[in-house]
Amino acid sequence: MRRLRAAAAASLVTTLALTATACGGGSDSGGSDNSSPKTLTYWASNQGASVAVDKKVLTKELAKFTKQTGIKVKLEVIPWSDLLNRILTATTSGEGPDVLNIGNTWSASLQATGALMDWDDAAYKAIGGRDRFVDSAVGSTGAEGKDPAAVPLYSLSYALYYNKKLFADAGIQKPPATWDEFVADGKKLTKGDTWGTALEGSNLSNNIHQAFVLGKQHGADFFDAEGKPTFTSDGAVAAVKQYVDWMGKDKIIAPGNAEYNQNQSLNDFANGKVGMVLWQAADSTFQAHGMKADDYGVAPVPVQSGTPGSGKQTNSMVAGINMAVFKNTKNKDGALKFVKFMTSKEESTFLNKTWGSVPPVKDAQEDPAFNQGGAGAIKDTLLKSATALPQVPNEAQFETAVGTAIKDLWADAAGKKEITTAAVKAALTKAEQQMPK
Repeated sequence: MRRLRAAAAASLVTTLALTATACGGGSDSGGSDNSSPKTLTYWASNQGASVAVDKKVLTKELAKFTKQTGIKVKLEVIPWSDLLNRILTATTSGEGPDVLNIGNTWSASLQATGALMDWDDAAYKAIGGRDRFVDSAVGSTGAEGKDPAAVPLYSLSYALYYNKKLFADAGIQKPPATWDEFVADGKKLTKGDTWGTALEGSNLSNNIHQAFVLGKQHGADFFDAEGKPTFTSDGAVAAVKQYVDWMGKDKIIAPGNAEYNQNQSLNDFANGKVGMVLWQAADSTFQAHGMKADDYGVAPVPVQSGTPGSGKQTNSMVAGINMAVFKNTKNKDGALKFVKFMTSKEESTFLNKTWGSVPPVKDAQEDPAFNQGGAGAIKDTLLKSATALPQVPNEAQFETAVGTAIKDLWADAAGKKEITTAAVKAALTKAEQQMPK
């Protein structure tokens, strides 16, 4: 297989490697060696409780595609901890799959490698047209002004989940609507071995997601109109300080959360150790951890004041998974048929129900299941108050640099070091200096 802008992709490998903590049967070689129009290789991200669960679900669905088209799909489900590095290796070697899942926040960065197929009007027409998809989801598929590098597959946003029993025991009547209320409720919930909330302090992507939302609420975008980093603006500094203060100043988060990286905060919530958690998944995720629907409630993520909306009232990034095609696939027609199948109304409805996400496909969203509980909260947020992370080529480096800066601030807060505005600005200055010029 021919190489695709190997130098451009190689420059991303070291800077992107730490960001693969998102927004998780296969081929023997790990790459696509398929010259037959009757075979495709597909790398799926791990969406369910385990890789084994995903493989079982997807194998059954892919059999339907094979029956319809005669095209066999060689499936590999890849954990999130490995996915980005696997993709980057494929972009440099040219030996990737035909079709793959990517975190939607990586779209512009992977687009810059030149390894992914452009989704121009003709490509979109082959899968039924661009207008089948929700605008907010399409907005997270590549750099502005260019043809998208991917197609939306699963959509998510953050919501606030709260433990009903812990709230009742603490005398809290309703979920917080503002961050002041969030902190006040967190202090009421924090006693003994129970804490107000939990987070993943060593998860760089999660750090970025929360800082981005708080930044929007403080009027900061982290990049200017030309795509240059503005990490040290007053709004960005205020956002990061507010976030880290939940542990350092407000003391509603256990210090050990500074080392959390992959789902530990969800486990704490499911086990009744924390009263609230900000999470980008719907009901099936919590129920897979042993919770019953009546154990928890769901509400919009708080804002500084007022109600969620656009601009400074943004309360989530547009989260989710996109589906991309490697430009050097030898079975482009089959790849397009496969993407069309995976984003069909029937499959989009089934798979998003299974994974606890919301379909980015408009007609699939009509299913009543996506108007209830966590799914309903996610859908409402995506339609009204979620904003895409910056779609710039250096977005993934942003996740690494600023995500790591926040990780280090969490470690300082856990060590009882005072987190001053000057300390936050110094950390963000260092992060900005690490960005490509």
